[in-house]
Amino acid sequence: MGTPRMAASLAVLLAALNSVAGLPLGADSSCNARHPARYSITFTGKWSQTAFPKQYPLFRPPAQWSSLLGATHSSDYSMWRKNEYVSNGLREFAERGEAWALMKEIEAAGEKIQSVHGVFSAPAITTGMGQTSTELEAQARHSLVSFVVRIVPSPDWFVGVDSLDLCQGGHWRDHISIDLFPYDAGTDSGFTFSSPNFATIPQGPVTEITSSSPSHPANSFYYPRLKSLPPMARVSLVRLRHSPRAFVPPTPDLGGRGNEILDTLPAPETPLDCEVSLWSSWGMCGGRCGKLGTKRRTRYVRTQPANDGTPCPELEEEAECTPDNCV
Repeated sequence: MGTPRMAASLAVLLAALNSVAGLPLGADSSCNARHPARYSITFTGKWSQTAFPKQYPLFRPPAQWSSLLGATHSSDYSMWRKNEYVSNGLREFAERGEAWALMKEIEAAGEKIQSVHGVFSAPAITTGMGQTSTELEAQARHSLVSFVVRIVPSPDWFVGVDSLDLCQGGHWRDHISIDLFPYDAGTDSGFTFSSPNFATIPQGPVTEITSSSPSHPANSFYYPRLKSLPPMARVSLVRLRHSPRAFVPPTPDLGGRGNEILDTLPAPETPLDCEVSLWSSWGMCGGRCGKLGTKRRTRYVRTQPANDGTPCPELEEEAECTPDNCV
């Protein structure tokens, strides 16, 4: 940790953090609660093949979620924000699931400008549907919660929450549940879950991925028949009542796997229409001399229909023609 190279890296990360923390973040939290509050936070993955049938990852690797990494903080800190640029640490996390740089950014923000109260994490989920959970503590000056979970596999896609306020006036909220939808970190231009690395130059801002944006048929979330995507995940925070024991922040465990509790609620069935290729060129016209012959062309299925989507059309077509080399 004391090597010149690592020290230089940390200096760069601190500069990146300062540029993020200095952005206008709106009004400060008006929380005036007298005591800290403890919460359990449960992340539920809803990424099923039924809800997201297009290009659903089945192997190498199958659909899954990274570890959850988050912080309780004041409005002086921003982990990520829609329509703004991500830090280097969040870029590393969104693209490769590497949390070290992001954790260093959070730690630096807490030490330098006292904007972060605590860091929390929850284990990864090895399937698209499942649950993971942990606990966190918030204070009146640090009543905001932000976290990210990487979509695996993906170019730089994630779900998360930005600056959710757990406090309303002088009272801590008892229960909060939020549906989560995919975001693009703006650092990789891949269209599909398994796209190879293709850096976005210049870097773009964080954007929400919808059923029609990016508007490209190759995109893994492109469902033109839908007005909006179904939720990919859901997060629930429940306030824990005071206990005589002191709160011990959970130790980040970013490499562990577990807590894979299947969601018992039925997944929405997203219709996926059949997609076929363009027609091939016409084949040679065959037949007897003096009579009309036939020629054929074909096409193939690019995407099989699912969940009552539009069925595939005919894949072979014949037409009359005058024989080229009659017999």
